[in-house]
Amino acid sequence: MKKEMPLCPVEATLNIIGDKWKILILRDLIDGTKRFGELKKSIGSISQKVLTQQLRDMEEDGLVNRKAYAEIPPRVEYSLTEIGNSLKPILDSMFLWGQQYKENTSNK
Repeated sequence: MKKEMPLCPVEATLNIIGDKWKILILRDLIDGTKRFGELKKSIGSISQKVLTQQLRDMEEDGLVNRKAYAEIPPRVEYSLTEIGNSLKPILDSMFLWGQQYKENTSNK
């Protein structure tokens, strides 16, 4: 079932990636494929349940690919889709803005 998108493009973008955890997952997957444990370790304070749900949501929204390997123990890898990779300029802009903000506010 497809989600109904708001008319405003900014609101539509926020509906897809507006969650703090999703941005951090995107940040980590921009560099390439990661396993669940790598994501959990990199993000730190996220619970396993929340990370699982966020990844499922992102997969449903077409941002993330999930590849499960038939091995013991099971291995699952996550990577960005083409649509997920198209968010890189947004994340780059957020990085630059955050860097400038930190520099400007730490000098006061």
